[in-house]
Amino acid sequence: MREGIAEGRRLLDAIGWAALLPLLLAALGQVFTESGVGAAIAAIATDFLPAGNATAALAVFALGMVLFTVIMGNAFAAFPVMMAGIGLPLLIHQHGAHPAILGAMGMLCAGYCGTLLTPMAADFNLVPAALLELRNPYGVIKAQAWSALWIFASTFMMMWLLVFR
Repeated sequence: MREGIAEGRRLLDAIGWAALLPLLLAALGQVFTESGVGAAIAAIATDFLPAGNATAALAVFALGMVLFTVIMGNAFAAFPVMMAGIGLPLLIHQHGAHPAILGAMGMLCAGYCGTLLTPMAADFNLVPAALLELRNPYGVIKAQAWSALWIFASTFMMMWLLVFR
């Protein structure tokens, strides 16, 4: 027991402030949700999406996860907003989507695709470009763009196949 506690403390000391980053980003997403961003997204989505079209709602959810991750720089911040705006009211409550599959696949869609495409994720995209002394600071993002598109396409297809079963 003592060894486990000591090792846990040692690990947290080694990680430092980065151990809190996912929690802080999730809190940021909750702040956006509580401020009404999720409700605004839900209103826009219900106005423009065809009624009863689960595939269109899923596409808006997936694209929204990527877009909000690009804007916010992290999927932990984008997830609560998109889940409150489209995931819960449209996909889960209206169309009967499986919540666990939708959440996991939504995070995969946003976490991989959005993070690969945003300069806001500086630790993944801008710092490596600086360390490698690339001429273009966005060179890493340009190199990852095709991967992000293929990951998005395959993740969306898996969501479409699994989330409504």
